[in-house]
Amino acid sequence: MASNLPDKSAVRASWLLVSPLALILTFFLVLPIATIVVVSFWNTNAFTFFPDFIFDNYAYLLTSKVTLATYQKTLKFVVLTWVFTVTIGFAVAYFLAFHVRSLSMQIALFLACTIPFWTSNIIRMISWIPFLGRNGLANSTLIEMGVIDTPVEWLLFSDFAVVLAFVHLYALFMVVPIFNTMMRIDKSLIEAARDAGANGFQILVNVIVPLAKPGIMIGSIFVVTLVMGDFITVRFMSGGQSASVGRVISNEIALLQYPAAAASAVVLLITVLIMIAIMMRFVDIRKEL
Repeated sequence: MASNLPDKSAVRASWLLVSPLALILTFFLVLPIATIVVVSFWNTNAFTFFPDFIFDNYAYLLTSKVTLATYQKTLKFVVLTWVFTVTIGFAVAYFLAFHVRSLSMQIALFLACTIPFWTSNIIRMISWIPFLGRNGLANSTLIEMGVIDTPVEWLLFSDFAVVLAFVHLYALFMVVPIFNTMMRIDKSLIEAARDAGANGFQILVNVIVPLAKPGIMIGSIFVVTLVMGDFITVRFMSGGQSASVGRVISNEIALLQYPAAAASAVVLLITVLIMIAIMMRFVDIRKEL
């Protein structure tokens, strides 16, 4: 009777094939995360930090009201950015996938969507400052049109400016996976639904949205992780008036409080992983990978 067990040489060959990738992931992913976790338990004084095994960094972090307020503010940015990016991303992807019939035109319009992303994130973010400023183009136009009498102060250096910059920076991360998913939808399903008497809204809700869920979820993971860890956008666009978890970590590093920054990074990583795990329970994104 033939054995179903794999040949030893085949097993060794499999290990040899996977070992380069395993080494790369270990060196560039596992080792840095392990280092951050170890440093998060170190101690510090007024002059330096040194190896130790204490829970003071986590105790202060998890009991501080500042931490709670910072996470609430960050989650507010995450939710608002997600709502706007998923709306824009779905609308753009739907238009490209179902209203543009020519493949060459789809490619051309898709590339047009990516043109702003060929420049640096910082340059695209800072470009909003002269537009939204007190004497910027937006306020000047509104005053000339008679909509307002005095410049609107909250357009710049506010939570509105932060969310606007986030949406501008990360909308493409939602467009691409949703568009990729919609292009895989069998058009005969839509025709069948139409033949069965479904109107456009019913086809959208009962056919397109369920089939596009993997792309929406992949885009959501991108947007959530990017916004949770961002610090430079909040710093510039809020004018220093808003905080985020990423900015707190950046400030701690600037003050050479590496153990505290490492503890904050670990808590942030766990929080993001929990959020991703919750999102992945709603849809199997492995079909898109």
